[in-house]
Amino acid sequence: MKGPLFYSKILLFGEYGIIKDSKGLSIPYSFYNGALKTDQDPGSSAVESNLNLKKFVQYLATLDTSLVTFNLDQLLKDVNGGMYFDSSIPQGYGVGSSGALVAALYDKYANNKITVLENLTREKLLKLKAIFSEMESYFHGKSSGLDPLNSYLSIPILINSQDSIEATGIPSQNTNGNGAVFLLDSGIIGETAPMVGIFMEKMKQEGFRSMLKNQFIKHTDACVEDFLKGDMKSLFSNTKQLSKVVLSHFKPMIPMEFHSIWKKGIDTNDYYLKLCGSGGGGYILGFTKDLKAAQKALANYKLEVVYNF
Repeated sequence: MKGPLFYSKILLFGEYGIIKDSKGLSIPYSFYNGALKTDQDPGSSAVESNLNLKKFVQYLATLDTSLVTFNLDQLLKDVNGGMYFDSSIPQGYGVGSSGALVAALYDKYANNKITVLENLTREKLLKLKAIFSEMESYFHGKSSGLDPLNSYLSIPILINSQDSIEATGIPSQNTNGNGAVFLLDSGIIGETAPMVGIFMEKMKQEGFRSMLKNQFIKHTDACVEDFLKGDMKSLFSNTKQLSKVVLSHFKPMIPMEFHSIWKKGIDTNDYYLKLCGSGGGGYILGFTKDLKAAQKALANYKLEVVYNF
């Protein structure tokens, strides 16, 4: 028995900024996905996933019932019957592994659920985001709810601010284009909570807060607008600035061995790197006008193309 597939997500722009009301743009990434499943003869990873689900179900039973209620009897029955989350989404890579699980459970077990097919008003999107935020907080300590929202709806989401989000369209890909957005595998698993902790600690400094507002958020917002308009010239100029700001002010979130490669991209203009999710490992997101040049410069690393310009 296998349920519907829920995709991973990529936050193209907005990591950390959206905590402080920058714009953000999140897109589904179907290369990785997950589904709820029950097997007659489960393997060890299925057994482990099932044990984790049992703990998660106990947490779901404690959520505020005025926000969301679940068919807990059925959910418990299924989990006790060996149900698990069969996922190809790498954990700790910033592509939304817990988000897809949250979306799958809401889809199957929430009472009075908001469906993808109805008219998604701003109120409905915010209600879904609030529900998903509570559900996913189990995994990260504090969740915006955006990962599950993206996974659940499977459409690009534009974040204007904390309380203003909308489904959006993105320019269609040019599969023959030379430009690309790609994922670079750092080969290290990133932990979200410690990275967010470092960020919150830095936020206590006046200078950091001012940099965030006047540089980081300014360039992030510009990147989102450029990308949605399809203005690639301006996008690359803003992405370069964003890449510089991150290298200067978010060093702890960039694995040590990537500091020089990060700088090399800025110096040569072959590619620009930015954080994918909270950083600390997992994937790093790259933007390039010339994919062949980027592939050559990063020949020692594994690149996955996400989007072609």
